[in-house]
Amino acid sequence: MYNPKSKKAEEFISHDEILDTLKYADDNKENIKLIDEILEKAKERKGLTHREASVLLACEIPEKVQEMYDLAEQIKKDFYGNRIVIFAPLYLSNYCVNGCVYCPYHIKNKTIARKKLTQEEIKKEVIALQDTGHKRLAIEAGEDPKMNPIEYILESINTIYSIKHKNGAIRRVNVNIAATTVENYRKLKEAGIGTYILFQETYHKESYEVLHPTGPKHDYAYHTEAMDRAMEGGIDDVGLGVLFGLELYRYEFAGLLMHAEHLEAVYGVGPHTISVPRLKKANDIDPDTFDNGISDDTFAKICALIRIAVPYTGMIISTRESQEVREKVIRLGVSQISGASRTSVGGYAEAERPHDTEQFDVSDQRSLDEVVKWLMEMGYIPSFCTACYREGRTGDRFMALCKAKQIQNCCHPNALMTLKEFLMDYASEETRKIGEALINAELNNIPKENVREICKDHLGKIQQGIRDFRF
Repeated sequence: MYNPKSKKAEEFISHDEILDTLKYADDNKENIKLIDEILEKAKERKGLTHREASVLLACEIPEKVQEMYDLAEQIKKDFYGNRIVIFAPLYLSNYCVNGCVYCPYHIKNKTIARKKLTQEEIKKEVIALQDTGHKRLAIEAGEDPKMNPIEYILESINTIYSIKHKNGAIRRVNVNIAATTVENYRKLKEAGIGTYILFQETYHKESYEVLHPTGPKHDYAYHTEAMDRAMEGGIDDVGLGVLFGLELYRYEFAGLLMHAEHLEAVYGVGPHTISVPRLKKANDIDPDTFDNGISDDTFAKICALIRIAVPYTGMIISTRESQEVREKVIRLGVSQISGASRTSVGGYAEAERPHDTEQFDVSDQRSLDEVVKWLMEMGYIPSFCTACYREGRTGDRFMALCKAKQIQNCCHPNALMTLKEFLMDYASEETRKIGEALINAELNNIPKENVREICKDHLGKIQQGIRDFRF
């Protein structure tokens, strides 16, 4: 039985409810009256149910799809402005005991090099990342209780936070590791992590068990209920995601929104982020062997409808996607992107990009300076801000800020100040010129005069060499 307030995976992600939702969507995908009613509700900026959003996803009427895109773009501007937060993944280890058939880290893969970073190697990686301008990381590790125990993850987080090189510092560490216990989530919280991220991969239980034939990840319920345990452990910023291409995308879309509804119903706050990775080529993995790949147009539509359905939630797109695709979906709702990513274990400290330990092929291989310049040329503010996390504005406190549309008086000036730091410390001359002009123009978009004046003062002090101001 479907129950969003239940903590049992098969009740808050109900297979029958998803099937009923897909049938309802098919039956109403050309129902103009209902579609217009759903779009009108969406304009209230309070979100949509999984069933309402599924109707829009099924609808293929060109003018209605364009309305969805226009609305998604406007909602993105209303809540997140023109900021794009930038981060990088840092892979600590690719040792893994799971048998996931879509991931090159699976235990039976004998062709991939296995590697685990020492703390000294982590220091070198972090310094290399700092020297390009990164301020936030997402750490990744395979699931292996012996090689990658929670103690190793905690020690690595401490190492990352401890490194201050020149003007560089990692100010927020998000964590993407396997589902674990309430006790371990509590330890992660105490270590000062930002968001705990865990991709469901697929919400279709039968497919999930086939795709994860061996290892602890085979347990669908334990994996799907991980965010509940994370919340119980005190982590109030959690990040959801599915791997599009494993199962039918409309099924995954409904399940993803049901998971968000569950978190809202039980904990009063939905996911801090939703990621939208697509299956990509990797060592021992050919995406063409999976039958559920989606086109770029369908992918863009999914991004737009996630923005409409959960307007307050950050949306992440990685360097799995090309520059062209990222450019399209940033406009439709994406608020965070990775930049200058390497998906190998280590590699940032190397001059050449290593491929022997990569989790997947990186489509967008530009430098961080090039990504920053590209964003600014499109009118976006590249943001390295970590202020909300460091000021305790997480969970429902961040959502309250977002819902009150105070982003422009808080996140907007913080973005400008972190961009100024990047321009002073890491940018090329051409990027710096574009950035200085953008900052001068964007200062006028800070609504409160006193905030605007404080921001101007801080920008002047950054010019003089002082760092790390925040609202």
